Amino acid sequence: MISFLEGILLKKEGDKVVVLTQGIGYEVLLPAIVSQTFTARRAGEEGDRVRLHIFYHQSEHQPKPVLVGFNSEVEKEFFEKFIKVEAIGPTAAVKAMTMPVSAIARAIEERDIAALQRLKGVGKRTAEKIVATLQGKVGKFALVRDEQAPAPAEPDDVRRQVEEVLVKQLGHTRSEAARMVSEAMAQNPGIVTPEELFEEVYRGQKK
Repeated sequence: MISFLEGILLKKEGDKVVVLTQGIGYEVLLPAIVSQTFTARRAGEEGDRVRLHIFYHQSEHQPKPVLVGFNSEVEKEFFEKFIKVEAIGPTAAVKAMTMPVSAIARAIEERDIAALQRLKGVGKRTAEKIVATLQGKVGKFALVRDEQAPAPAEPDDVRRQVEEVLVKQLGHTRSEAARMVSEAMAQNPGIVTPEELFEEVYRGQKK
């Protein structure tokens, strides 16, 4: 079983990358929270060296192996709990994880159904199942500290990354995304990472 990969980024395409390790190219799915950090730490262009913690999945219903990549063991551990929810398999979980692990965990612990519905592909019924399955089990993930995040990006890079996700993955118009990000930055000028900006954006939408 594959649990970690280090190698050369051979190809990026949507939510997939190919990592070349010892002459073998491994196709790895990346949740949005992981692919965003590639840009944030200035590593993620083809030819760059990357390190990924890997979740390996293969079953009777999914005979083709699926590899999902994460920046840390904490993200991977949360993912393993997340896919225990009925109707959320590895592929669906990859698409759904568009907010930082800490933000998703807080929403679960606080029974914030509305926040969970902002995850891609998650409707009210699924959000309720997530809470019913995981509440009381993911509290530690809500306490993940910023030092576990990648090095800060420049403010313009942070804005651009978050706006792109809001438009391309969460369905907002370009003007809506720009407005949401501007309001969040004005509310908290000390934001330095995409994860912090996402949290401030969604905190603002709850008011």
